[in-house]
Parts: sequence; C-alpha cells; structure tokens
Amino acid sequence: MTVTGSLIGMYHICHRELWLHANQIRMEHTSEAVAEGKQLHERTYPQRAERFREIELEGSKIDFYDPHNKVVHEIKKSDKFEHSHIAQVKFYLYLLRRNGVEGATGVIEYPKLRQTERVELTDEEVPQIEQWVQDIQRIVADEHIPERLKKSKCRSCSYFDFCYVGE
Repeated sequence: MTVTGSLIGMYHICHRELWLHANQIRMEHTSEAVAEGKQLHERTYPQRAERFREIELEGSKIDFYDPHNKVVHEIKKSDKFEHSHIAQVKFYLYLLRRNGVEGATGVIEYPKLRQTERVELTDEEVPQIEQWVQDIQRIVADEHIPERLKKSKCRSCSYFDFCYVGE
C-alpha cells in the first residue's frame, strides 16, 4: 500500500477518515469545504503554474515545487489543522530527501489569513515519519473501521453524514 501526503494529513486528524479514504470509500464530492479548498487552490497564485512544477514522488503529488530554490509550497484554506499540514509537508520533504533532493524546505500558505508557515525536516524527525507510515499501513490493513471522533470536531468533514447518519 502506498502512503501519500494526503493520508499523512488524515492520520494526524482522524484515523477513521484515513481508513475510509484508503479503502476507497470517498465522500469528498459531497463536501462544500473540499470544493472551496479546490477553488482556493486553483485561483490563488495563478502564476505559480508557470514558475513552479507539479511533481509526483512515490504516489504523492506535490502541487507546487520550486526546483531552483528547493521549496515545496502547500496552499491551505485555514490553519485549523495546522499540525496535519506541517506533517504533510514534512512527509513531502522526506520523500524529496529519499529521492536525492537534499536541503529542501517547505512553506504552508494560508491566503485567506495572509499567513505563511515555514517547514523544515530534521534528521531526528525521519524515524518519526517512518513510524507514521507504518502506523498508516497498520490502520488501513485492519478489517475494522476505527472509532469515530466526537461529533463537535467533525462538522466540516466530508464523512460527517457517513459517520453520524443514525443520529
């Protein structure tokens, strides 16, 4: 099973969403939040496509990579799950390092908030990322779906109706 940056992000938010998504149960098409995020991604920084490259490494797609400065750019709608955004970018930096690109850094951009967050990967963090990958593989391989989170944390999730249909 290929672990992607998206799965890393989900791992840091909700193991149930991770399991569902990885097992091909997808609900993104029903989510206004997902649609808004896609629009933001497409309309923000339109000149990026000319200057930066989209690259795919080991199944993960990095939308904006500046090969000249070795910078991964990740655009996010809000900083609500900033810890998962940071983990996702660190994973991309890990993949770049594994594929011979040393010294890459990342920037998470929150255009609506007019904020940026710089991200770097240290040697000490590499074993932690490898542990995330192992944990994700274990969660996805389990035949039982993980427990749902508290309802209040899930309101904007594309799987909300799936998880709480009976309530």
